[in-house]
Amino acid sequence: MSPTPTTSLAALGAGFSSEALGSQGVFRSVLTALSQPGDPVAIAHDAEVPATGHAASAVVLLALLDSECTLWLSPTLAASQAGVWLRFHTGCVLVDAPEVARFAWVAAGDALPALARLQCGSDEYPDQSATCVIDVAVLAPAVEGSGNWRLTGPGIRSAQHLLVAGLPGDFAAQWTENHGAFPRGVDVVLATATHIAGLPRTTRIDSLSNAEA
Repeated sequence: MSPTPTTSLAALGAGFSSEALGSQGVFRSVLTALSQPGDPVAIAHDAEVPATGHAASAVVLLALLDSECTLWLSPTLAASQAGVWLRFHTGCVLVDAPEVARFAWVAAGDALPALARLQCGSDEYPDQSATCVIDVAVLAPAVEGSGNWRLTGPGIRSAQHLLVAGLPGDFAAQWTENHGAFPRGVDVVLATATHIAGLPRTTRIDSLSNAEA
């Protein structure tokens, strides 16, 4: 495995002031985001998160990871203290290849591994798939219109419209393939500094172009 940044334990930021209550609160927010796809959820926490990466992403992983979890970090995060912080507070195992990780965290501006490369589980064990946390620049509910996503599927009454900036141009096409592999597939959590939105594999994304708006 590639070397990770070193730092003294005293220099690492603290986790939740109450590990149980902090983790439970963020975990409930993640469940809400995944059960109501595309509806941004505010993340409240008191953790001293790393300087690199979005704060909401950091605390989501702080709540979800444990010593049995493998985590892959995109290059910007891998070169920072983010992995050291998460490993110290959760005991997670850092890995070099996204293909072997159960969790992945991609910083804003870093290349997103193809979703098809990530663990997608199997028809017998669809739960053995990866969750990918992606830092984005903009994440906001929207009215139907050009440039927005129209989301449909379980947890969405009719349709949910979402404005996202900071993803590769082919993300929607990749997601169509991911969605079509159900029950296999990757689940995604999009994050800004303060909010997250869930994209479970059951959700369909339609990108609205000028012609469709």
